[in-house]
Amino acid sequence: MRIAPRLAALAAGLWLWPLLWAGQAAAQIQMLIPWPAGGGTDIIGRLIQPVFAETLSAQLIIRNVGGATGTIGTAEVARSKPDGLTLMLTSMAPIAVQPSFRSNLPYKAEDLAPVCLIAEAPLTLMTPKTTGLRSVADIAARARAAPGQLPYASGGVGGLGHLAMTGLTRALGVEMNHVPFRGSGDSVLAMQSGTVLLLAAEANLVAQYGLQAIAVFAERRSPDTPDAPTLRELGHDLVYPLWTGLFAPAGTPETVLARIDAACATMLRTPSVVEGMPRASHPIRYLDRRAFGDYVRSEVAKYAELIRASGLKPGE
Repeated sequence: MRIAPRLAALAAGLWLWPLLWAGQAAAQIQMLIPWPAGGGTDIIGRLIQPVFAETLSAQLIIRNVGGATGTIGTAEVARSKPDGLTLMLTSMAPIAVQPSFRSNLPYKAEDLAPVCLIAEAPLTLMTPKTTGLRSVADIAARARAAPGQLPYASGGVGGLGHLAMTGLTRALGVEMNHVPFRGSGDSVLAMQSGTVLLLAAEANLVAQYGLQAIAVFAERRSPDTPDAPTLRELGHDLVYPLWTGLFAPAGTPETVLARIDAACATMLRTPSVVEGMPRASHPIRYLDRRAFGDYVRSEVAKYAELIRASGLKPGE
């Protein structure tokens, strides 16, 4: 009698992981990042990789599979064997936004098992210092002078930066020109070339590329950009946290998820990670797999309502 492939994978995972954690076998775990190299999630991945590998007692291989606002790599992980040897480190867009934004995705949010929340950072509105844009009022005036022409970048259609800028244009009552890219790294390169003038993304890009922070989509000002006001200070209730978490394919055994979650908690207490994450403008925020699961479900519901209310469609 044949055992269904998924059941066989579960059985293999239950058998293999105790041996791996006992040091009796060499594990090679793939941590897929569904974004191109150089973006915020990739920076986090490279920072935690050596410590996480040591904590897991395994070889941890990072693989970047970018494109389609993180959905190409996410779909691959959703199809992977639930044996604990394939993980995904991602920011929130392909999990919390895209399933509500695109009806033809080859996966659902439920196809990924939350393992742990790793970081949560304020989304920052930025521009090159040569644009003459120094405030949200400047942006509004420029956009009104040339409706639909002021170009802003995002890491992809339906990503957090896109949704945040959609919220901002609605709040200001203006139209801008959305120019999507494959990630925040590509977006910054486009800003440096003058192709686009605005980007809502990770705060670390401001110092890294010598940009001007205009405002933050957060409840309080960021220590990385203390002179940039929150949108709430300016009268706009726009709060969009940029969170990053670890996921596994749905169906991964609970014992395996518990071990990876425990390793994640240990890794986030390691001095090099504790010191490095704030420098990368991604403050640590840990939630275990159950609390993170609840958080993910609430975020999915929040962005589903935002997409419905804004009437946003793929390609806009």
